[in-house]
Amino acid sequence: MVVHTDMNMLSVLDYAVNVLKVKHVIVCGHYGCGGVQTAMSNKQVGLIDNWIRHIKDVYRFHNEELDAITNEKDRFDRFVELNVYEQVYDLAKTSIIQNAWSSDQAVHVHGWVYNIADGFIRDLDITLKNNDSLEEVYQLGIN
Repeated sequence: MVVHTDMNMLSVLDYAVNVLKVKHVIVCGHYGCGGVQTAMSNKQVGLIDNWIRHIKDVYRFHNEELDAITNEKDRFDRFVELNVYEQVYDLAKTSIIQNAWSSDQAVHVHGWVYNIADGFIRDLDITLKNNDSLEEVYQLGIN
């Protein structure tokens, strides 16, 4: 999960982008994700409910598509994919990625899903490499 107040995630991202100068950042979810499965329900599981709420927000953004999928496993798999999709965009919205792009640093943010059952990684064909991929409201005025 890419939560903009998560200092652990931001610290790792900052180090990777600004110190190591990585060219590719991969957001990789996995089919069968317990967090996504819990987000599909109304179960209360404890403190983690606060983290799961971010996944439930992904449902809110894509509820029409997800509700139209009648097969529960297919809906679950698609929810996993959509969660990765949203996390890729959330990563691109960070000031760390925005600053890198502003300084013409080649950083690409990709979205993948790992299938635990067969060991294959599915490239979701989501790659963001500059601000043009984001709505204007998210394009920070960094100079």
